[in-house]
Amino acid sequence: MKAVELKKDIYWVGAVDWAVRDFHGYETPRGTSYNNYLIIDSEVTLIDTVKYDFAETSIKNIKALVDPARIKHVVVNHIENDHVTSLDKIMELCPDATIYITEKGRKGLERFFDLSAWKLKIVKSGETLNIGKRTLLFLETPMLHWPDSMMTYVKEDKILISQDGFGQHIASSARFDDEYIASNSEAELEDAIKDYYANILMPFGAMIKSKIAEIQKLGLEIDIIAPDHGVIFRQNPGKVLKMYLDMAESRADLSISIVYDTMWHSTELMTVPILNGIRDEGVIGRIIKLRATPQSIAIKEFWKSRGLLVGTPTLNNIMFPTVADFLTHLRGLRPKNRIAGAFGSYGWGGGAVKEAYETLQKMGLQTFEPGIEILYKPSAEDEKKCYDFGVAFAQKVKEYHKNFE
Repeated sequence: MKAVELKKDIYWVGAVDWAVRDFHGYETPRGTSYNNYLIIDSEVTLIDTVKYDFAETSIKNIKALVDPARIKHVVVNHIENDHVTSLDKIMELCPDATIYITEKGRKGLERFFDLSAWKLKIVKSGETLNIGKRTLLFLETPMLHWPDSMMTYVKEDKILISQDGFGQHIASSARFDDEYIASNSEAELEDAIKDYYANILMPFGAMIKSKIAEIQKLGLEIDIIAPDHGVIFRQNPGKVLKMYLDMAESRADLSISIVYDTMWHSTELMTVPILNGIRDEGVIGRIIKLRATPQSIAIKEFWKSRGLLVGTPTLNNIMFPTVADFLTHLRGLRPKNRIAGAFGSYGWGGGAVKEAYETLQKMGLQTFEPGIEILYKPSAEDEKKCYDFGVAFAQKVKEYHKNFE
């Protein structure tokens, strides 16, 4: 795609990755984009670069606007590979430019490149850079979502260039939220925001609240939020800020996600009467089979729900591998304010449900016990037990959900 103007003389010069479906193990069915921004002022400034595969695309966009040799400042908001691995190609074109980066960013960057030939300026929160008509304000955001991270605010144009914060994995010819909503839907954009948050930023809720509070305390007016992935928010930047605050508070629907896998369908057969019990108690339920669903989607569906039920057959006295993998991934995301339970089937001997509860407890989640574990294929009596388990769990979820209304 060609460069796109955000405001006068401020351009998106990134690249759209239509084909990517695996982003460091995170499924991206919508693809993604690598966004970086060029400001043409008395001192031309580039904010962020792109993944190395797309370096020539970004350079072509820059050249269509200005001779890259005129770039005087290169701001590195984040050193993750998808944003910084074309930095060397950029610096070949503007070797006299100064790189602005946090101290932790510098320490990380030297693991990628030989920095001896480049001029670096270490910046801290609150420091500014005047580039002519405009002033850039740097805001450190450590662990959003790497230690080096920062955001850059263009004061005069009221643009927050937010690196991975507020991003979404979306490949689209629409560069702005209003364009995307017009050609798709608002619900789809919201789903992409939640998917990104659940799989990447879930562990950092407290820091997100703190940084948004810092932005509000500084009195920064925001007309546009420009993240490093997905669409740019110009129609309603306040809405995505509100969504992030809600997600940081671990808001959830009054619903239950049943995430399971199965060997010979016995555990699968348990999901239906459990779901019937949940529905008859007036709670929405979703069933997610792990081998039929990308793990990132299962994580997102968990995130949307107040309650989680994990279904696992027993294999060699422990959890089924796909279920164990899901819970390991979930544990790393450090979820909060959810209630969880477990169920499953076994043949020679049980153990998987017990291990599932142990893992859920290690996460610090409130658990609903005891779970239910049946031998081989569920009988009519077992199905009734499953139904009753679903009813009881739904009642507990409704009671627990009241704490967050």
